[in-house]
Amino acid sequence: MEASSAGVVRAGFPRWHAVLHRWPSLLGLAVAVPQLALGVDRETVAIVVCVATLCYLGAAAFDRPWVAWAAIPGASVVVTVSKITGLAWWAGTGIAALALVVVGLVNWAPRPAFTAQVWALIGYGGLAVAALAVAPRAGLVLAGLVLAVHGVWDLVHYRRDRVVPRSLAEFCMLLDLPLGIGAVVLAFLD
Repeated sequence: MEASSAGVVRAGFPRWHAVLHRWPSLLGLAVAVPQLALGVDRETVAIVVCVATLCYLGAAAFDRPWVAWAAIPGASVVVTVSKITGLAWWAGTGIAALALVVVGLVNWAPRPAFTAQVWALIGYGGLAVAALAVAPRAGLVLAGLVLAVHGVWDLVHYRRDRVVPRSLAEFCMLLDLPLGIGAVVLAFLD
């Protein structure tokens, strides 16, 4: 038990504090678990990969870590508007990525971090979109593997505490790893 400044003893405070401190992990799992429970497809997993890479690229392009959190709804809008207008969602995210590259170049974003995020977007995003061009089961496996490997990318950024906030890297890690691995498992169970 812990005594507060008012002298009132609050039982369990340290435990709840630890749980609340891990809110990004809980949020990541809260997003991943329902998707797995309802069933995932290669397109959904590929979209998660591309949104994640846009978040990292946005933060690097503006040299503002908080932009990564803002990019989640922003990238979701790009995907939704693309679909509504008849443009392939991956084309919309590609256009957004090109815009972020231009912003990074114009803003003289720090080159090592910015360059790494551009290459990550090309690699992860390219493989995620390629997953749409193969058979559904193989595409789900590929997209799931790419998402899981992006979870390792999240871990690197979490440990280094650079480019994106640690909270976003933690959230993304606990979204990417379970969803990616779960997608691969579901592809083989289907």
